[in-house]
Amino acid sequence: MTYPINTPQHFATLSFGAPLPQGWDITHRLTHQGFCLASAEELTALAIIEPTSCAAAVPLWDDLPADQYLKDGGHYRSRRHASFIHTLSPLPGAPALSEVPQRPHWQPTAYNALHGGMLRHFEALSEKLVQLACWNPLLTGLGQLFAQIKPTQQWFIEAHQFRIDTQGGVGRPTPEGAHRDGVDFVAVVFIGRQGVKGGETRVFELEGHHGVRFTLNQPFSALLMDDTRVIHESTPILPLQETHQGWRDTLVLTYRAAGFLAP
Repeated sequence: MTYPINTPQHFATLSFGAPLPQGWDITHRLTHQGFCLASAEELTALAIIEPTSCAAAVPLWDDLPADQYLKDGGHYRSRRHASFIHTLSPLPGAPALSEVPQRPHWQPTAYNALHGGMLRHFEALSEKLVQLACWNPLLTGLGQLFAQIKPTQQWFIEAHQFRIDTQGGVGRPTPEGAHRDGVDFVAVVFIGRQGVKGGETRVFELEGHHGVRFTLNQPFSALLMDDTRVIHESTPILPLQETHQGWRDTLVLTYRAAGFLAP
């Protein structure tokens, strides 16, 4: 069944099995089943940011370099990447979130059979994005949430700014198929979409037979996942009109306690 994710009720009750109890917050939903959807209202409340401050980020998705590493020969993905360390209890005067020097993205083939095993060098996130008022609170707010489920002193965060387009007729948000990212937690923040159909998100139990299907369409809502308990994928997108190119934008944040993934 496909759930039309567009009301607070849908965000709060989406589950693998029976509907979740009314009133469960993000932490309860994520702990109970390994994933949850957070509405834009829940996400901004969690991070204590003004919803209007997020709007300034949207135009920055128009300036993403092409991904040069797609092994399927496609040209449908553009992206930027950066890495951060979130210290949960920083020393007095020290920042809770610090950006590390630009480093390559790496995943083992066990988690990404298509693009794993190679160092991928992407251009950094723009200073305009990381200096927005919503940026630090978003990353640290999610880090504090995840630390309630898995206590840690630090999170090693990778931020991926993605645009998937239909320039070649079809765009694939997850060309590697259903997968884990090899981290502790993943947040997929939906930014927007235009002129496309498809792009359905699917989340499955890692050890079990249950799964859910839905389409994200509320800007600044987020899919939050315990990467040790679920696998996920998104279906391809197609243009609504053959003569018009469409796109789907997301911000993917991964959190790992044991350091950045590296060869």
